[in-house]
Parts: sequence; C-alpha cells; structure tokens
Amino acid sequence: IKNQYVARTFIQPTQELREQGVRMKLSAVRGVVKGKRVIVIDDSIVRGTTSKRIVQLLREAGAAEVHMRISSPPLKYPCFYGIDISTTKELIAAKKSVEEIREYIGADSLSFLSLDGLVESIGLGAKAPYGGLCVAYFNGDYPTALDDYESDFLKSLTPEDRVRLPKFALYKSKYEGNEYVTTPFQEEH
Repeated sequence: IKNQYVARTFIQPTQELREQGVRMKLSAVRGVVKGKRVIVIDDSIVRGTTSKRIVQLLREAGAAEVHMRISSPPLKYPCFYGIDISTTKELIAAKKSVEEIREYIGADSLSFLSLDGLVESIGLGAKAPYGGLCVAYFNGDYPTALDDYESDFLKSLTPEDRVRLPKFALYKSKYEGNEYVTTPFQEEH
C-alpha cells in the first residue's frame, strides 16, 4: 500500500531523508502477498532505495518471489534540466549492471524497458532524434550544450562512454518548431 501523502522520495536532499520517506510511504499486506509470486512495476530506479525497500517489505510479508519491471531504461546519466540529480555517482545504474542492481535490491528478477521501447510507447512523431524526447538521462546524449556542468560531466564518463558519445559538446543543438537543428561550435580566436 502506498501512502498518498508522501511525495517522491528520490528528490530528498539526503539518503537518511530518502530512507525515512520510503519507510513512511510503503507497506505490504501479508494476507495479499503471502506465498505469491509478485511482480512490481515502477517507473524508474534512481538510487535503488525505494526498490530495495519494496522488495524487503514484500519478502517480510511472505512473498514467495518478487520480480521488478521498470518502465524506463536504466537511469545512467545526470539530469541538468530540472530533476535534482546532477551527479553520476548518485545513480545506481551508472555504476552497477542490471544483475548487480537486482542483487542489491534483492529481487528474483529485474528488467528495464529499452530506449527504443520507451520512444515507441510514447509515440511522438517529431522529426528529431528519439522523436523529440530528451533521453539524456538514459544514454548521455544531451540535446544542448551543458555549459556550467560540462567539465564535471566529462570527468564522470567512462572510456566506453567517451567512444560512444564522440559528438558530445561539439554541436550547438536546439529545437526550431518541430525540427531539431545542430550546428558545429565555432572555435573562438
């Protein structure tokens, strides 16, 4: 059961407050889950705090199995556009594989929606990368220059990311109507 009076816990400023919020937010009904195979569907896993607590609550209530299905790809990169996650180190998927996350939260299985699946399910038709969606949180492909954040972000990239994101910070990007336009940065002399 979810307490409707507790807001999103991942945006709390400290881990202690996030854990306290999760304890207040969720509870399991033993008579409903005891001996059952339970599938939990959630929108995302940011740090893993909530997912770990959900699995723990269900197991304590007697669930025979707990499976997690996440309706987004793994969140691997910071959001610099408004969500209060500005460093890679805060994101569990930035440092752990899906199997390692599954082990950490204690689920019997864990699956995420693919990036293509997310874009397809939303169904936007904009003639822009990813249908006009910002998917930087999932793949590190930011639609605009990061300006003040760029230095820290580049330091956080793995060698694989550096190869995969060669265009990063090489283009100015913007939307003009429904069109996504990129132009090379000009070196200043």
